[in-house]
Amino acid sequence: MTRRLRRLDRGVLLAASATALSLTASGCMVVHGEREVLPAATRAEAAKAVRQFTTAYNKADKAYNSSLDAPYTTGALAVIDGARLKAGHINSPAGNPDHTPLVLSDVNYTITKKAGWPRWFVADAKANKGGSSRWVLAFTRNDLSEPWQAAYLTLVAPGALPEFAKDKDGWAEAVPDDAAGLAVAPQDLSKGYVGYLKGGGGTFADGTYTSALRATREQNAEKPGLVQQFVDEPLTSGDFAPLGLRTADGGAVVFFTTHHYVKQTAAAGAAVPAPNKSVRALTSGEIKQSLTMEFVANAVAVDPGQGAKVSLLSRLEGLTGAKGE
Repeated sequence: MTRRLRRLDRGVLLAASATALSLTASGCMVVHGEREVLPAATRAEAAKAVRQFTTAYNKADKAYNSSLDAPYTTGALAVIDGARLKAGHINSPAGNPDHTPLVLSDVNYTITKKAGWPRWFVADAKANKGGSSRWVLAFTRNDLSEPWQAAYLTLVAPGALPEFAKDKDGWAEAVPDDAAGLAVAPQDLSKGYVGYLKGGGGTFADGTYTSALRATREQNAEKPGLVQQFVDEPLTSGDFAPLGLRTADGGAVVFFTTHHYVKQTAAAGAAVPAPNKSVRALTSGEIKQSLTMEFVANAVAVDPGQGAKVSLLSRLEGLTGAKGE
């Protein structure tokens, strides 16, 4: 199954090479970005990255052309939005007849200070899309020669993000993938969430994307003439690596990715429910007795100290492919 995802992926980031970063202070000196603890970006650079992403996103959405924002997206967002644009182009080759430019305002920047690559920052903003929810974007860069790319996008209720820990200069603290002292190490969140969806457990707090999702799956597993099967996989390497930021209470906010399949199989004499035009656009093969749909989801979680439960603030899932049999 994972081979199919690789065909949709825009590539895995290469391991970071040693890069020298020049800084001007009282004198001119050169420090090595792979060793020195440095802010990921200046606030002006972060604002520029958000503007570049927004401009490219609007061009791609208007034309239904994923190549127009490909340089500014990566990871889960690139795969999810790339598939959306592909389906849109198939159904409307002339472009998006319902295009409304995305406008982001009241942007808050949380910029990490760390050594090594990748470096990242988070921007949360009010938007003219998504209702009252704020758009929360995590931007990454693996080398000074690369543009900033949006890797994660989730929609979060205003005020739901916890307060981030910041130093006296306002820089945030990046949480290592293997950080101890949390309910779940960031590198294990994707695997832990997949395990929870399959078998439950006490790691995750009840909510829309946990207990309610499990209940909905159970209700939909068998219906007259139709069986639905669910397969979930962690997705953690390269572009899909988790990103964690320390919160003021000592916990963390972690962005992570998962990979999912839903297979609908109709009984003899019955038919699979007719998919909508977006699903049909991404479907290979002929839908006779079954339809297997492939999804990628990115989520943002509040990961507290050991002994407490992880809470999912938001989860955005997108269809990336489908196969009829």
